[in-house]
Amino acid sequence: MTYNETVNWMFKQLPMYQRQGKTAFKKDLSNTINLAQHLNHPERQFKSIHVAGTNGKGSTSHMLASILQEAGYKVGLYTSPHLKDFRERIKINGHCVSKQFVIGFIKRNKPFLESHKLSFFEMTVGMAFDYFAKQKVDIAVVEVGLGGRLDSTNIISPEVSVITNIGFDHTQFLGDTYEAIASEKAGIIKTNVPVVIGETQSATQPVFRDMANARQADIYFADTLVKANYSSDLKGNYQIHNIKTVVQTIDVLNKTTSFNISEVNLKMGLLRVIPNTGLKGRWQVVSEQPRIICDTAHNKEGLSLVVEQLNSEVHNQLHVVFGVVNDKNIDTILPLLPKVAIYYCCKPNVPRGLDAKVLYSSLETYGLNAAVFSSVVNALKAAKLNAQPNDLIFVGGSTFVVAEIV
Repeated sequence: MTYNETVNWMFKQLPMYQRQGKTAFKKDLSNTINLAQHLNHPERQFKSIHVAGTNGKGSTSHMLASILQEAGYKVGLYTSPHLKDFRERIKINGHCVSKQFVIGFIKRNKPFLESHKLSFFEMTVGMAFDYFAKQKVDIAVVEVGLGGRLDSTNIISPEVSVITNIGFDHTQFLGDTYEAIASEKAGIIKTNVPVVIGETQSATQPVFRDMANARQADIYFADTLVKANYSSDLKGNYQIHNIKTVVQTIDVLNKTTSFNISEVNLKMGLLRVIPNTGLKGRWQVVSEQPRIICDTAHNKEGLSLVVEQLNSEVHNQLHVVFGVVNDKNIDTILPLLPKVAIYYCCKPNVPRGLDAKVLYSSLETYGLNAAVFSSVVNALKAAKLNAQPNDLIFVGGSTFVVAEIV
């Protein structure tokens, strides 16, 4: 099979959660454990950092990888979802896994993958761990896909666990209270492995403390411990929370492991996240005059921070190219959206995308000025035609919307 044929085969084996939604979610680690055994347990052959959380885990993972690269280490990075190319999920020192490795992994393991009916995400995690082991990375930063306790990545024994924050997202799987969601994400806390919590929240702090105590894991709340200010090339005021989480994680790594990351490595790593890792879609300025900014924030907590940042931008008219997925509780996010903006409703090009007409009806209910477009690209074209040089165009609502324009 060619590379494209291989990836298409992976997508079709069992529905891919990011594209299909609920039907693809499997609350079970048995397939991943069986695959790890079949691959001779690659997850035991490299050191790792495990990153969970509702918002910010992608930025946090990329920041950590960038800092470790600046310190001279060979760093694996596993994240999801991808924006353009499947290979973005699996990187070493900012370079995507080769097409030949993807093809070869599936070819070698296809009978096992088929007979055990592994999902897209399960086989991708196995592929990443196999790649990191074969390439002998010094450490891998591994981002949780969904939740934590039953996520396929949760077979690793990391040097440190990280949980950025807790918010309402994927409530159909993780629970509909902060405590329930925190309990699922706390499932990545391992015995005698320190855990860094990015944001102290009154509802979730006891959950994390109880789990850490039960597993004799030292616990650190980054927002109460990190006082120094650091800058990053990842823009957006909300990144300050992720930066504190990262700084505390590096401090723990220095104190509890043989890794040696200097203050210079830390500062330069934060300033070179984009060139070191290739991260896109986080308050990314696409062009000027008119200024076009995109961001992958897609839930209440994430969008509230993005809207706050939008309100601080100097501009005349705000244009918003907006699309969401169909399992999103849009009634929690629509009240956050600026009232004075012009909205361009579109459906991201995935089966899980919400029909633009349905989104339009909801926006109309909230008294927002909106129109319907047949695609993300056409919505952005219309916004560009309507915008004056001093206007601002924002593109967001879903990772999949951003993926179509970056």
